[in-house]
Amino acid sequence: MRLVLVGPPGAGKGTQAVFIAECFEIPKISTGDIFRANVSGGTELGRMAKKYMDAGDLVPDEVTNAMVRDRLAQPDAKDGFLLDGFPRNVAQAGELDGILNELGAPLSVVLDLDVDFEEVVKRLSGRRTCKKCGHVWHLEYDAPAVAGICDKCGGELYQRDDDKPETVRHRLDVYAEQTAPLIGFYRDAGKLVAIDALGAVEDVTERAIAALTPYADA
Repeated sequence: MRLVLVGPPGAGKGTQAVFIAECFEIPKISTGDIFRANVSGGTELGRMAKKYMDAGDLVPDEVTNAMVRDRLAQPDAKDGFLLDGFPRNVAQAGELDGILNELGAPLSVVLDLDVDFEEVVKRLSGRRTCKKCGHVWHLEYDAPAVAGICDKCGGELYQRDDDKPETVRHRLDVYAEQTAPLIGFYRDAGKLVAIDALGAVEDVTERAIAALTPYADA
């Protein structure tokens, strides 16, 4: 199965990607993993990307696309893969189609984790991170026994800047403008399957696997 995972920040893509990849025995490939591997490996693409990252600039699409092309050509991705974090826009989606056509391995399906934006704000803004051990709690879904104190180590809990409601809403605005058009792009291509991403992690995983099973080995 050659699968792309899409959905807004906070939809649970990272969590679900792990379970889905395990179920279908395909490598989970994220742009973060690709970037880290190239930068730490000192590849030419990694050095190019690092210049932009060190300057606080976005890495240009052509560099990201080249990294993805190299990664998808590796032997472990020959029989399938799960892409998380790429493509991020319609231009990258077109580039991905070109890469996969070159490899003779067209995309099987795109899974959209559908969740209401206000639910995302609630999910992310309720998170609290321990300053000492890094464990993440949630004020509603997984609250510590004592407010503001980590059950695991007694460390102080705090709200990360990127979990603050105004920051989350900004990230969702960026997603709506840049990435959400992928949903229409893949729906028009007949590749899109959407599931409700609300509820317990296990329930969402069950929905995802049920929706994807018909595409296994397709």
